[in-house]
Amino acid sequence: MWLDRLIICYQAVEDQLKMCGHKRDVDVFELFLSRKELTDVIDLSRFKKLKYLWLHHNKLHGIAFLTRNHCLTELYLNNNAIFEIVGLHYLPSLHILLLHHNELTNIDDTVKELKGMLKLRTLSLYQNPLCQYKLYRLYIIYHLPGVELLDRNQVTEKERRSMITIFNHKKAHIIQSIAFGEKVDASWNPKLPLKQKPVQRLPSDFAFADNVDKTVFDNLEDAVFVRSMKRSMMALTTVNWDSVPTREEKFLEEKGSEPPQLLTVTLR
Repeated sequence: MWLDRLIICYQAVEDQLKMCGHKRDVDVFELFLSRKELTDVIDLSRFKKLKYLWLHHNKLHGIAFLTRNHCLTELYLNNNAIFEIVGLHYLPSLHILLLHHNELTNIDDTVKELKGMLKLRTLSLYQNPLCQYKLYRLYIIYHLPGVELLDRNQVTEKERRSMITIFNHKKAHIIQSIAFGEKVDASWNPKLPLKQKPVQRLPSDFAFADNVDKTVFDNLEDAVFVRSMKRSMMALTTVNWDSVPTREEKFLEEKGSEPPQLLTVTLR
């Protein structure tokens, strides 16, 4: 029975070659093998320059037959019964990969196979069991940052920021901890209690410029923390224009010649 299925596939391939008028395997750039009721596919490594392959709407369970088609840029495998994609990482040139309406269940195994595809821009995985994962979309965006179109929807900048916050706590915390023009060592684990580092204090009679707080910090993180807990004081000074005589008042000498008054407002 297995041999019979391969014979059916072989005949489908040969029919395509005759239809397109190809006499040499090296001239084959695309193959249309969709809707052929295929459950197995013959080894396609003979087509060294194959770039476009349509295999959608069949009954395939795996893709082991594709491990040597390194020039493949577009692969259409949607609407099959594929439950694993082991070997797909051998196709580094893929730009478009459609896998929706299949039986993929393990999101980690799926991402592992797709991580090496640096040129992958369009990916569809909807209508697979793995999509039931509540953070499925952000998880895929986090592990496959090159993907621009996921499940027919454009990946947004908001989604990229969200996935960093959810899946990379350390990176998100560092982004929010920039101070004094350089990065602070802000490694953080929400499960661990907050650690307070001891600080060195100088004698009370030590003159340290004009600073009231004479604490010397061993770590820049401590300095940033203290700075964030204190409010800066700002003073605004302006002239009290009511004390400045107008031209007419100067002429009539109704107001004295005292210097104008200054008003100072202090804000904390």
